[in-house]
Amino acid sequence: MTTQLTSAPPTAEATRKARRRPEDSHAARGTRPGFLWALPATLFFTLFAIAPLLMVAVLSFMSWNGLGSPEFVGTDNWKRILDDPVMIRSIWLTLLLTALGVVLQTPLSIVLGVWAAGHQRNRAVLSAVYFIPLLLSATAVSVLWRALLDPNFGIPARMTWLFGDGNLFGEQSTAIGVLAFVATWQFTPFHTLIYQGAARAIPPVLYQAAEIDGAGRFRQFFHITLPQLRNSIVTSMILMIVGGLTTFETVLILTQGGPGTDTTISAYYMYQKAFKSFDFGAGAAIALCLVVAATIVSLIVVRVSGYDKMRSDMEGVS
Repeated sequence: MTTQLTSAPPTAEATRKARRRPEDSHAARGTRPGFLWALPATLFFTLFAIAPLLMVAVLSFMSWNGLGSPEFVGTDNWKRILDDPVMIRSIWLTLLLTALGVVLQTPLSIVLGVWAAGHQRNRAVLSAVYFIPLLLSATAVSVLWRALLDPNFGIPARMTWLFGDGNLFGEQSTAIGVLAFVATWQFTPFHTLIYQGAARAIPPVLYQAAEIDGAGRFRQFFHITLPQLRNSIVTSMILMIVGGLTTFETVLILTQGGPGTDTTISAYYMYQKAFKSFDFGAGAAIALCLVVAATIVSLIVVRVSGYDKMRSDMEGVS
């Protein structure tokens, strides 16, 4: 006679315990730090960003010349700047310079970043030389190019066959071109670093599989590299847009808003209103408009690109 042993079916309580994940493990709860870790940064951001922004918003409804006590004037400052033709023109000039920055810097940064991520001969030396403008401040760069492009003693004065009378700051088109060129020369290395790091994070197995399928370098670039750089492209464009909307030092040193008001962008017009005309209420209103515009444009870019729906921490995976 043989005896057959059978095990009793597990109870519901035993099943729940088996499926329950360990609660005392930090890995089971994820690797995100608690709120206390973010508290110092939150306090810093509140003190130096949120609080000044609220003060500017309040000041935009005040009349104040820098002395005495501010007086509440309601929406008078807003009505004045919205009816000011110089303000309207400055908005379009700001958008134009921002668009030129994105159009010029994005393709150049992508190409240079992908190239710098490779293993070419003398790549490190050439990259170090190319990144020198990134080490300089906007003021130093503006002073440098102001001297180089001086109509009397600079490069245009010695190359009249190319620059005509040599005064690149005398017409609106050439002055805007100079501003766009200087911004591209200064900030392209920064965005190149973003793309360089992102390109190095692309798995080499993708290129190896493409080579087996017979894809050349151009097909690999457009079908592998660019899709994998999607997150970085959106991030870089947002930084370009915010930087373009808040450009100030370059205009102040190179053109001072001239000729006339042909290069008076919104940030420079805010400076003129607040610190030259001592109309701090109108200056605060212009500053608030810039903040709102930069936020709206950034949200539009994030929404249109689908960046807000990307959940993976891997480049190009959504």
